[in-house]
Amino acid sequence: MERKWEELSPDEKREAMFQRWLSGEGVKFASPESEKTYKERATRLKDAIELKKLPDRVPIFTIYGFYPASYAGFTNQEVMYDYDKCVVAWNKYVLDFAPDAHIGAVVPGPGKLFDVLDYKLYSWPGHGVAPEHSYQCNEGEYMKADEYDAFIEDPSNFYSNTYLPRIFGALQGFTATSLNNVLEMYGAGYNFIPFGLPPVQAAYKAIFEAGAEALKWVGAISAHAADMAAAGFPAFWDGPAKPPFDMIGDTFRGTKGIMLDMYRQPDKLLKAMEVMTRLELTMAMGSVKASGVPIVPIVMHKGADSFLSDEHYKTFYWPTFRKLLLGLTDEGIVPFCFVEGDYTSRLDIIRDVPKGKVVYWLDRTDIAKAKEILGDVACIGGNVPPALLAVGTPQQVKDYVRKLIDTVGKGGGYILGNGTVIEQAKPENLHAMIDTTKEYGVYR
Repeated sequence: MERKWEELSPDEKREAMFQRWLSGEGVKFASPESEKTYKERATRLKDAIELKKLPDRVPIFTIYGFYPASYAGFTNQEVMYDYDKCVVAWNKYVLDFAPDAHIGAVVPGPGKLFDVLDYKLYSWPGHGVAPEHSYQCNEGEYMKADEYDAFIEDPSNFYSNTYLPRIFGALQGFTATSLNNVLEMYGAGYNFIPFGLPPVQAAYKAIFEAGAEALKWVGAISAHAADMAAAGFPAFWDGPAKPPFDMIGDTFRGTKGIMLDMYRQPDKLLKAMEVMTRLELTMAMGSVKASGVPIVPIVMHKGADSFLSDEHYKTFYWPTFRKLLLGLTDEGIVPFCFVEGDYTSRLDIIRDVPKGKVVYWLDRTDIAKAKEILGDVACIGGNVPPALLAVGTPQQVKDYVRKLIDTVGKGGGYILGNGTVIEQAKPENLHAMIDTTKEYGVYR
C-alpha cells in the first residue's frame, strides 16, 4: 500500500521531491542529449546541496535580475509590458551562457498588472524609475504601530481589508468590506450591502482585470521554463520566502518601524513573526508541491553584521527564521538562503540546521571562514562580486574563480556563482566565470 505524504520522514519527502525534479517529469525534451544534460545538471546540483564529496565538477549557477533584457537589446520597461520580448531575452541569456540551472523569468513582473492595481510598494521601470533601471522599494509603514493585534488575531482579514488597500491604490474599496460577520439568513442581507457600493465594485473590477493579465503573464513565463527544460536546463527554485523579521521589516512596518518596535513592543513583534512564519510555510509549500522544484529561495535583508547586534539577531531574527528553515526541511524542501551583505559574525549561529539540507548563498561574507564553519553542515555558494563582472577583465574574473575553487570548492558542497543579483555585466566576464568553472572546477 502506498504511504501518505504525511507518513513519510523528512528525508523520504526530500528524496521523493528531488527524484521528481531530477526525472524531468512532464518535460518534452528537445532531444535525447537535452534529457541527458538536464539530468546531469540537476544531479550535479543535488550532489552539491547534499555535500556529496565527488560530483563531477563544481556546479555553476547565476542569479540575474533585469540583465537578460539589456543583453538582448531591450529596456527593462519593454520586458515588463511585452511578455514575448521577455521570453526571447530570458531564453537567450540561458542558452548563450549555459549555467547549470535557470531561475525563471519572474523578475520582470507584469507591468500592466501593477498599473491596473496602482501598486504603491515599488516603483518599476517606466513607472517611477527610468525605463532601463530596476525596481525601487518605496518603504513605508503599511502596517501601523498599533495594528499588531489586528494582524496577530486575524491575519487574513488584516491582509484583505487593511494591508492590500494600502499597497494597491485600486483596492481602496476593500476597507469597507468584510465577510467575517456573515450570519444566517435574517442578517445576511445587511452584510453584503458594502459590496454594492461603487468603490467596492471598482476594486473587484480591478482584481478581475489584474487576474486576466496575470494569466497572460504566467503563460509567457511558463513557456520560458518549458523551453529551458526542453533544452536541458532545470529550474533551480520556486516559491520565494523571506525570514519573518524581513517580511515585517521590509513591507509591513518598514525599517524605522521595526527598529522602534524591538524596543517599544518586542513581545508583539515576536508574536507577529510567529504568525508570519506559519503563513510563509503554507505559501512556500503549496508553490513547491505544485511546481515540483524542491528548492525555495529565501532573501535575507536585515540580518547582516552591520544591521543588527548579536543580541538582537539572536532574539528577533534567528528563532523564527530557523523555524521557517526547519518547517521547510521537514517537508523535504531545500531552503536556498540568499545571504545579502556580510554575515561573517553570524556563521556559528546559522550552522544550527540539518546537515545537507540547506544552501547558504554568500555575498560579502568571508567565504573561506564560511567553508570552515559551515562546510560540514550546509552547501555554500556565490561570492563572485557583481562589480567584478561589470567593470573587471575576463582574466581578473578567471583568477577570482580559480581562487574560489581552490579555497572552497574542494571536497564538494560548493556552487559557484555571483554574490548578488546581476543587473549589469560584460558578457565576456560572464562567459569567463561560467567557462572557467566548467574547465577548472573538475574533480579529479
